[in-house]
Amino acid sequence: MTVNDKIIKKGLLEEAYVEEQDIKEAEDFAKKNGVSFLEYLFSKNLITKDLLGQAIAEHFKVPYADLNSIIPDAEQVKKIPERIARKHRAVLFQEKEDEVVITTDKITEEKSLSPDKIIVTDNESQENIFSSIREIFPNKKITIAYSLTEDIDAVFKHYQKPLETRFSKIIEKKQRVIPELLEEIFNDALSYKASDIHFEPRDSYVLVRFRVDGSLQEAGRIPKEFYENILNRIKVESSLRIDEHFTAQDGALRHKKGDTVIDFRTSIIPTVRGEKVVLRVLSAYAQSFSLSDLGLSLEQEELLAEAAQKPFGMIIVSGPTGSGKTTTLYGLLKIVNTPDVNIATIEDPVEYKVMGINQTQVSDKSNFTFSKGLRSLIRQDPDVILVGEIRDRETAEIAVNAALTGHLLYSTFHANDAATSIPRLLDMGVEPFLLASTLEVVVAQRLVRKICEECRYSVIKKAKDFDTPKLKEAKKYFSDSMTFYEGKGCSVCNYTGYKGRTGIFEFIKITDTIQDLILEKPSANEIKKIAKKEGTKPMFEDGVRKVKMGITTLEEVMRVTDL
Repeated sequence: MTVNDKIIKKGLLEEAYVEEQDIKEAEDFAKKNGVSFLEYLFSKNLITKDLLGQAIAEHFKVPYADLNSIIPDAEQVKKIPERIARKHRAVLFQEKEDEVVITTDKITEEKSLSPDKIIVTDNESQENIFSSIREIFPNKKITIAYSLTEDIDAVFKHYQKPLETRFSKIIEKKQRVIPELLEEIFNDALSYKASDIHFEPRDSYVLVRFRVDGSLQEAGRIPKEFYENILNRIKVESSLRIDEHFTAQDGALRHKKGDTVIDFRTSIIPTVRGEKVVLRVLSAYAQSFSLSDLGLSLEQEELLAEAAQKPFGMIIVSGPTGSGKTTTLYGLLKIVNTPDVNIATIEDPVEYKVMGINQTQVSDKSNFTFSKGLRSLIRQDPDVILVGEIRDRETAEIAVNAALTGHLLYSTFHANDAATSIPRLLDMGVEPFLLASTLEVVVAQRLVRKICEECRYSVIKKAKDFDTPKLKEAKKYFSDSMTFYEGKGCSVCNYTGYKGRTGIFEFIKITDTIQDLILEKPSANEIKKIAKKEGTKPMFEDGVRKVKMGITTLEEVMRVTDL
């Protein structure tokens, strides 16, 4: 972080955002875990990133510019030439007829708003930012604001040349080629908030792709001759064997960018054209998990929160890989994560590290499986247990018995919808009377991309627009003429029309009627019929609700759900 830790601590204490004891505990935590002290403050919800930015801005007596709420587009950003912008870490935040607001993360300790006293600092010079900015905006008043370093980095992507162009320059220099290539890839992935980085060998090159908001996008191509060294570096940093090329390997590596620490889960498999690598981006420490941020309706949120605070029972979240199941479960854990509650997890892998929770990871090498780990966790006097996934009969039986004997158990399950989860658990060998006695709520979910708020526009669609085989069945959910929303595509959303994701959900609350039905070993269709009478709404309907609210598109909802 450009503003040093000493100033950050001073600002937080001066403006009474935290207390001395909080800072001391955060420093102890940072020393033990090798991360920034801010991670502790975030994980304890003592501050948010916006509050951090405000505290630093208040310390310097300048306004805070939230680059997440008001995102400058490429044309606006490039009004300040790249050389000047990078030298002063300066972004044009707002431009009015007689004034410009320039935001930076390199303000000095000088607290005066006087243009002659607020200066930008770097290691090479103390040149006043105003002299550079006045050349660009000669007749306008200049106001300086503060923004967080990571937000300014995200805006600076507008200056970036394509990844392949940067690859060429690195290769031409013939110096630290491999480390610099990987650094560019990692930084781009973090800038675009990618969840996965793919290295896919082809005949003459290696394709690099990022998964952003659930969709794969080509990022660049690396000449094939550099791939072996890249592969070896990834293997070494992931503690994997560099002499093994014909079996799958799994590991983990850590990347540092300034004060930010990012963990990656490494997966390598052999293909006919070479070894393919996928790096899953993990959070070093979870900053916030709120049910209200997941896309739940108020009714759904209340139902889930009520079930999450019961003294015992089982909550199942179902859906395919990458549908946000773990995030939902951690939203539930946040509700019950208090000093008087013992929470234990068994996961594969631990994707989010959370203060106050005892997290355990499955290990194939030591034969520490979900079932063995769960048996051990039960002996640890837990109040709440999170099982990353119910995969087999043994884990299912132990989980149900744990819920029956006074524990609150959360878990995920691979099923297409909420109703299918119940017969599949019964097929695994769980006794119907045990499942009926323990199951509280079954949730099915998917993730859909949200329409980019910067380029969203409205369009009127009539009934005839639904006369295609794919949309015909959806017609009944909409009026004859209705306003829909779409994204045009802009620099903020990388011209996709979408930015970020939200969940769509289906809930089955286990009522007395459904409990009686479970005892009869019902089919999924039988459960669906009864659940609908008991108030369950299909996932597609929840998607339609978000379409009508202008959050997502009908095409997105139909991409991930069936009618």
